[in-house]
Amino acid sequence: MAGASAPSRAVGGYDEPFRPRAEASLDELVRGTAQRYSRAPAFSVCLDNGLTGTLDFATVDRLADAFAAWLQHDAGIRPGDRVAVQTPNCLGYPVAAFGILRAGAVLVNVNPLYTAPEMRHQLTDAGARVLVIIDLFADKLAEALEGTAVERVVTLGIADLMPPPRRWLVHAVLRHVRRERPPQPAGAAPFRQALRRGARYPLQTVSLTPQDLALLQYTGGTTGVARGAALTHGNLLANLAQVDTVAGPAIRRGEDVVLTALPLYHIFAFTFNLLVFFAAGCHNVLCPSPRPPSKLRRAFERFAVTKFSGVNALFQGLLREPWFRASPPTSIDLSIAGGTALHPQVATEWHSLVGSPICEGYGLSETSPVVTVNPPRGEVRLGTIGLPLPGTEVRLVGDDGTEAAPGRPGELLVRGPQVMQGYWQRPQETAQALEDGWLHTGDIAVLDERGYLRIVDRRKDMIDVSGFNVFPAEVENVLLTHPRVLEAAVVGQPAMEGGEQVVAYIVADGNDLEPDALREWCRHSLTAYKVPRRIQFLPELPKTPVGKVLRRALREKQP
Repeated sequence: MAGASAPSRAVGGYDEPFRPRAEASLDELVRGTAQRYSRAPAFSVCLDNGLTGTLDFATVDRLADAFAAWLQHDAGIRPGDRVAVQTPNCLGYPVAAFGILRAGAVLVNVNPLYTAPEMRHQLTDAGARVLVIIDLFADKLAEALEGTAVERVVTLGIADLMPPPRRWLVHAVLRHVRRERPPQPAGAAPFRQALRRGARYPLQTVSLTPQDLALLQYTGGTTGVARGAALTHGNLLANLAQVDTVAGPAIRRGEDVVLTALPLYHIFAFTFNLLVFFAAGCHNVLCPSPRPPSKLRRAFERFAVTKFSGVNALFQGLLREPWFRASPPTSIDLSIAGGTALHPQVATEWHSLVGSPICEGYGLSETSPVVTVNPPRGEVRLGTIGLPLPGTEVRLVGDDGTEAAPGRPGELLVRGPQVMQGYWQRPQETAQALEDGWLHTGDIAVLDERGYLRIVDRRKDMIDVSGFNVFPAEVENVLLTHPRVLEAAVVGQPAMEGGEQVVAYIVADGNDLEPDALREWCRHSLTAYKVPRRIQFLPELPKTPVGKVLRRALREKQP
């Protein structure tokens, strides 16, 4: 780790060296872990009505075999073919994902909330031949599949793989009471039927190497056309090894219970919740949706959760729930935040209520995803994203590409074994993002004297006010200190006189908060050009499924 004399560069901020895992592929990891923990609970699903179902490690492994065999024999999938999965968190997700990897195919995660045009773009771009989709959203298929390479569709029920009486009950309620379960699309194979057929076929063993492609993780959908980050088995295994080196001492192997509320199709939950805790033999409790946070109540009541991951909006939402405050889960000894900036007041309140801190980290789809994290067994610095993981190099550079001066902000560049191979079939964009192995993240950061990094803002989100740069996060942090402000997002919008003006969108406690009062509040902490010229109140901010504010949607709002 760099000392105070050169704080614009850091190499592996932890004392522990990077030690690669012994496995050559994720499938080898899954197989070995399943044999090691066999009859221990691997995954449970907990619906918001309290109904649960559980699979042990051996059963997950056996069902993954069956799905891999179905892909090989019925769908004709060969190593390197792409298979898309579009489901919320449920027992079928890990079975499908592990089966895809076992068949030597490439997993393509798709957001189940996507519109048909968004689905079509991603399926076409990836060249997916098979789509596994939650049956609740199968009504989008006809439009979404037009012009794609998808040959087979598998429909998955939210209660599939739960015990029969509970499964029947859930499906009956969805179909007849809520009328949310559409009819089975013509030609689609129900997931459970595919598993039954696959169990009768011989599995063809596929030899995989760390260089083989494992995952196409699409990113950039909040700011432009989504593109697939190509991640190999080696990339993901490296990130598992890096995270385990840092967080391993805080994980009780074979004992911890992790609550997975973030969607597994998002890279943060995919690597941290699914892979890290599976490899450690821990019990993973899957919740289909954390919105609203009240949907997590039964999971917290039924399971003694010891590990929890989330984004700022989820932590904040839980802290507002009366049931959560009345009976906080004090069994939690480690919480990890990522995806978006963690607000210090949220972290402080969580620590006070739950009794353990939130360790904030940072990552991207392009880095498998973890780059930095605050040490679970060490100094947690609020407002920072922690230290670079072992084997990870970071640099901060100015607009001219030279090293940023000590203590000054610069664009964060990352190099390490977890960095993607490139963007799928986009050589020009890959060349722009990767230079000599260094990934240009587009994030502006500062490195302090202890080697901890702090994200200042996204480079593309900086606001140009008469030649002065304004970082939205700085203004948001001031607004969030106001006792009546629940959420804040700051963007730049065109000004009448040219350039940009600072505009704030606020979710407030009550309807009587005046813009002038907020501007006056900001003037105590911000220089004049940073104070929002326009303030608009909204009932809620537009967000992605994992809680990132969609600044692009706010920028497009008309004054």
